[in-house]
Amino acid sequence: MRRSKPLLRTLPHFLTWRAFRFRTICSGRHALAAGSVKHLESFTEQFEVGSRLITLETGKIARFANGAVVLAMENTSVLSTVTSAKGDAVRDFLPLTVDYQEKQFVQGVIPTSFMRREGAPKERELLCGRIIDRPIRPLFLPGFYHEVQVTASVLSSDGKQDPDVLSANATSAALMLSDIPWGGPIGMVRIGRICGQFIVNPTMDELKLSDLNLIYACTKDKTLMIDVQAREISEKDLEAGLRMAHPEAVKYIEPQIRLAAKAGKSKKEYKLSMLSDKTLEKVGNIAEAPIEAVFTDPSYGKFERGEALENITQDVKKVLEEEGDEESLKVLSKAVDTVRKKVVRKRIIAEGYRLDGRQLDEVRPLYCEAGYLSMLHGSALFSRGETQVLCTVTLGAPTDAQRLESVVGPPTKRFMLHYSFPPFCINEVGKRGGLNRREVGHGTLAEKALLAVLPPEEDFPYTVRVNSEVMASDGSTSMATVCGGSMALMDAGIPVREHVAGVSVGLVSELDPSTGEITDYRILTDILGLEDHLGDIDFKIAGSRNGVTAIQLDMKPAGIPLDIICECLEPGRKARVQILDHMDQEINVPRNKNDSTSPRLATLKYNNDALRRLIGPMGALKRKMEEETGARMSVGDGTLTIVAKNQSVMDKVLEKIDFIVGREIEVGGIYTGIVATIKEYGAFVEFNGGQQGLLHISELSHEPVSRVSEVVSVGQKLSLMCIGQDVHGNIKLSLKATLPRRGGMETNDVVEGSVASAKETANIWAPVGNVSSTQEQQNSVSESSLGNLELGEAKSQTSQTSQVPVILIRSAAECDEEEKSSSLNLSSKGSHVDNEVELDRKSKSRRSQNVNDSPPKSKSRRSQVVIDSPSSHSGPLPYKNVKKTKLSMMKESKSDHQRPEEDEQEPKDKESSESAKDLKLGTKVTAKVDQIRAHGLVLDLGGGIRGMYRFEENNKKDFKIGDEMRVVCSSFSSKGIPVLSFVDDE
Repeated sequence: MRRSKPLLRTLPHFLTWRAFRFRTICSGRHALAAGSVKHLESFTEQFEVGSRLITLETGKIARFANGAVVLAMENTSVLSTVTSAKGDAVRDFLPLTVDYQEKQFVQGVIPTSFMRREGAPKERELLCGRIIDRPIRPLFLPGFYHEVQVTASVLSSDGKQDPDVLSANATSAALMLSDIPWGGPIGMVRIGRICGQFIVNPTMDELKLSDLNLIYACTKDKTLMIDVQAREISEKDLEAGLRMAHPEAVKYIEPQIRLAAKAGKSKKEYKLSMLSDKTLEKVGNIAEAPIEAVFTDPSYGKFERGEALENITQDVKKVLEEEGDEESLKVLSKAVDTVRKKVVRKRIIAEGYRLDGRQLDEVRPLYCEAGYLSMLHGSALFSRGETQVLCTVTLGAPTDAQRLESVVGPPTKRFMLHYSFPPFCINEVGKRGGLNRREVGHGTLAEKALLAVLPPEEDFPYTVRVNSEVMASDGSTSMATVCGGSMALMDAGIPVREHVAGVSVGLVSELDPSTGEITDYRILTDILGLEDHLGDIDFKIAGSRNGVTAIQLDMKPAGIPLDIICECLEPGRKARVQILDHMDQEINVPRNKNDSTSPRLATLKYNNDALRRLIGPMGALKRKMEEETGARMSVGDGTLTIVAKNQSVMDKVLEKIDFIVGREIEVGGIYTGIVATIKEYGAFVEFNGGQQGLLHISELSHEPVSRVSEVVSVGQKLSLMCIGQDVHGNIKLSLKATLPRRGGMETNDVVEGSVASAKETANIWAPVGNVSSTQEQQNSVSESSLGNLELGEAKSQTSQTSQVPVILIRSAAECDEEEKSSSLNLSSKGSHVDNEVELDRKSKSRRSQNVNDSPPKSKSRRSQVVIDSPSSHSGPLPYKNVKKTKLSMMKESKSDHQRPEEDEQEPKDKESSESAKDLKLGTKVTAKVDQIRAHGLVLDLGGGIRGMYRFEENNKKDFKIGDEMRVVCSSFSSKGIPVLSFVDDE
């Protein structure tokens, strides 16, 4: 080509790229040459607040915005921009929008979403937007109804400082630089408190230790916004924190004024939508008297009052239409609202009476009902006046905690409160969309209030979700949510320290027209919705009897003096205590639900090998169990948490877990197993997570069995009872112990108690019981463990001999030793156990003494602790690998402090056994009641012999110590001890 067209090889200089001052694309630079680039002039201001250097900068980035400022503190920087609409405003409100953005690039992270980009605003972004919006909104000029948009973006974050306060100060500086008429600047500061010392601009690590998280915004001399989360801080300490925060927040104001003087724009003349004096006078003359008549009638409810006011508005409209006053008709609603505000404020300040006839410090009638929905974990219905809220509590596993992707703060949240404000609660028609800023803000306020009294995560690891459904709204629904949520938490059995209540305090003030200063004011307790709308502030205060836990202050005027704000704390405290008294009358301690229909939670402890067997490959086995049972399982480090809809579902999933993983073997416990092999002498059964036991031919049925295959077959599923161990440590199982006898007699009650322990001693939250009471249940069930094998054998033999009430002879020392050993701590290394029940009577008597000395307690699922063993396992009931359960270590030697007692006890037991042998069948003796115990009587038979009479079902009588009775020797137990029954002398 070059040869055919040589002219293309050389071009005149005026046609080359460089002649046009372009560079080649491959050079990696801009297409246009950097000849003369206009210098980007920037302006900065530096200052210190709380020993931290803060920098304000403008002019370098976002130059097209009406106002743009970058604020930096250490390695955290935020950009705030302000823009406004250009057209004339045809509306009667300020359309201010504040958007706060936290993108993942600020901390060097790629989003984990499918699209790998940020989606809709998160809750935290909405809350930070509210923090910015609340203090700047009152400072826009009255009648300024042009659309304004504020966008605050985090540029970088080191995770030490929360960017929300920085964004608010940057927004204030951006508004000062813009041409928008605004009454700023403002300053905002965060205050913490550690060990009684206040800290300005605390880091995130310091906030974890702080009992106060106070955000304070103000102008030079007035308060604009307060937001508090605290751990029951007193009103006096809170006031001290507020007074310290004001001068620190003012330090942000002067640098903004200096920066605006350097780079600020001149304020633009915007058209203000103001009401003319003529319109106000005309509407006031028509509507003032009827409005005053409505507001002075306390019999009106919310909707009756609203309907009467609407009728007045329509009457004014008719008059204006007849007069043809088009100008007044355009602003009719605003004018009527202004007249309402004037009438209400005048009556409250002059006469001290409110819309519904209450005194200024009077709380509306209260109604509390805990447990409104019995099927749920917890529920409560709370009403204050016409405001009504239904709160419910749902508990979940630790893995149900909400995952957060915020720049700062914890990665998860285990306590959530979701507030819902449906349209029907105010008799309106509306659509239910996504996240609502108001709902998120109210829910977070109530969440902060309740978070202070929740138990620590170490004591209560479950995830808690509170739902607040507003049923009717007439003011202060967020504070009603606090009260209802606190009762619902107690109804769910969550061990909260105490109740939390909230109340909203309002303010009505009178201003000097010339100076704008407050000349007179009244503080209102528990404000109505209309009083909130027509008043100056909405001061929400929540807390317990010990102090404040959450505060949110919003206001309509351009600031209120701090002294008046602090004065509102005491009326709020008095009203809060009054509400707490009503709540305590309904429920004052966490409730323990034991009904079978309420949802259940259980936490089980296993070793990691057992958990791996439970989960299965890729979690397949766990998912299959969840699909079959409907329960949800969460696996942690050595723990398994189960959430079930009711007790039947919990029993079903526990049965499956026991079959796969197994539980600690205990004598008297009933287990489900599958016959693996059949021999001439019995069958080997696989049960309890892969362990094997021997079902001897003699334990198949109460009747003689000639062949094992006649009763069981390979693969058959059986419910068997563990009756002990043989001399080699093998597990002995019994089928006949679970079967009723020919005469209709069931198996012995010790066995039945053991069966109950297999289900009931799990740490099942129903929903959350008392830890001490749970421990007592475990201790009571432990009486039917392996150490009581002799008692079970004696009862079994007695049942075969006689079906009448019997007395089991045993020495007093033997009984005392059994009771003493049943209360020993299981941490004492275990005891030597020999259950050679197939040996002759003499050797068996000696071994029975060793078992009675220290019977191991039956273990619940809550205490299924696996003990590490440095040596290889050789116990009778092995787990896999080198782990031993406490049952498998029972062959170890006794502890030193038990042996002297056993040496002294052995001669007494021998003597009582020899004396007992002197009795013969049919011998009648007179016995005295020596002791009264839970399951029977200890009787003194004379000659140093004492015995125990076990109560039969439905045959328990009233006995007193010293009562005499005639007994007869009816048989002998397997240990050679005589068994006696009552003698009817008549």
